[in-house]
Amino acid sequence: MTAAPAGDVALVTEIEALGAKLGEARASIERRFIGQEKVVELVLSAMLCGGHALLVGLPGLGKTRLVDTLGTVMGLNANRIQFTPDLMPADILGSEVLETATDGSRAFRFLEGPVFCQLLLADEINRASPRTQSALLQAMQEKEVTIAGQHRPLGRPFHVLATQNPIEQEGTYPLPEAQLDRFLVQVDVDYPTRAVEREILLATTGASEADATQVFDTDQLIRAQSVIRRMPVGDKVVEAILDLVRGCRPGEPEGRDLKDSLAWGPGPRAAQALMLTVRARALLNGRLAPSIDDVAALAQATLTHRMALSFAARARGETLPAVISRTTTRILGLEAAA
Repeated sequence: MTAAPAGDVALVTEIEALGAKLGEARASIERRFIGQEKVVELVLSAMLCGGHALLVGLPGLGKTRLVDTLGTVMGLNANRIQFTPDLMPADILGSEVLETATDGSRAFRFLEGPVFCQLLLADEINRASPRTQSALLQAMQEKEVTIAGQHRPLGRPFHVLATQNPIEQEGTYPLPEAQLDRFLVQVDVDYPTRAVEREILLATTGASEADATQVFDTDQLIRAQSVIRRMPVGDKVVEAILDLVRGCRPGEPEGRDLKDSLAWGPGPRAAQALMLTVRARALLNGRLAPSIDDVAALAQATLTHRMALSFAARARGETLPAVISRTTTRILGLEAAA
């Protein structure tokens, strides 16, 4: 019997050790963010993949609390920006100011904006004008910003967790498709169940609340992101990802059934997002490699914000989650997780 290559054994050891550490991180997060295991899993998956997450939900569901807890548990330098219609790009990126020294000489000094951090909470991101929203595009994609012709790198790692209220539309600006595509996942934060809400009520209105403890530091998170990219993915899972993404494009032969339902479908970034997040989900669930079940479970989170219904579909009352669920069942034989 041939022994396994030393590199494979070392990778398995790394994956197992990381899985145990992630179990500690989840437990620490869930002490303060109660009863939303799927939300925690998706946001942690995005961070493990080095990506960004868009949290969509009504006010008061704990989105800001989750991000604050993540900063503590993952050992990241976190900043928060409350987006408003009058917010300007310089309020996010920073600006140069002219200073006069004691000898009378003058020079420009750059004052860093809140984007210079490792974990940025963009609260109610759709309240800012398109001009201000665009200030985040380069930061999210290239992990740097250009100010006064000079490239300035951001924190390493750098993650944006943005929140959005899906109901209130007055005084908001819909995110452009190019910016939505830069979010690895869209996380829908729903109302808790009655039992969970009772637990929240008791845990947060007493004399003290549970504290989150730091589990990771910056270097450990960067190493974890490297491990994720080295996890093996079987050919069947790769083909399932391609089949699903291409099956959601109305212009492709695989998506011909959706020509009357979709205006456009997901691009290659959707396949990349699935390829990364299925690994993270497998790891968070104690497995060494992803399965087709992981693809189905992550279909909604990775595809919803990368597709648009046609006018006819909206008139019929169709929804994107229903279209994705139907397509996932047709192509993979599995139902997409709600």
